[in-house]
Amino acid sequence: MILATLCYVKRDGKTLMVHRNKKPNDIHEGKWNGLGGKFEAGETPEECVRREVREEAGLFIRKPRLHGLLVFTNFKGKDWYVFVFTAMEFEGELIDSPEGQLEWIMDSQLTSLNLWESDHIFFPWIEAGNFFSAKFDYEGDEMRGYDVNFH
Repeated sequence: MILATLCYVKRDGKTLMVHRNKKPNDIHEGKWNGLGGKFEAGETPEECVRREVREEAGLFIRKPRLHGLLVFTNFKGKDWYVFVFTAMEFEGELIDSPEGQLEWIMDSQLTSLNLWESDHIFFPWIEAGNFFSAKFDYEGDEMRGYDVNFH
């Protein structure tokens, strides 16, 4: 089981996304993702998401908003538990990310990117402000189905 965070940094109708095109053997190679990554020992979800956004984009986020928990079963052979955040308040300058190319994408264009299939499903939940707990069943990198609870 892998614990991770995912953050969508937002400003002026745009979302900061990373095109995963730099790391060799990246399980997300070629996809567009939000920012985030795996927990380090002893971190809370908020500490993890702040650190990951700082490391991947050079931004210091304030008041990250937790939207829910995503569970990806058997995603490339592992179960991922991912805390999903948005951040509207931040400071700093974008860096040359070690993960890939950073780009501010118009919110209306997000779903036209090369995303994981599950992203198309949970993006509207974030936009609607729902708090959710969802499970996406994968076989390798192919989604087989999902279930969600809203709170």
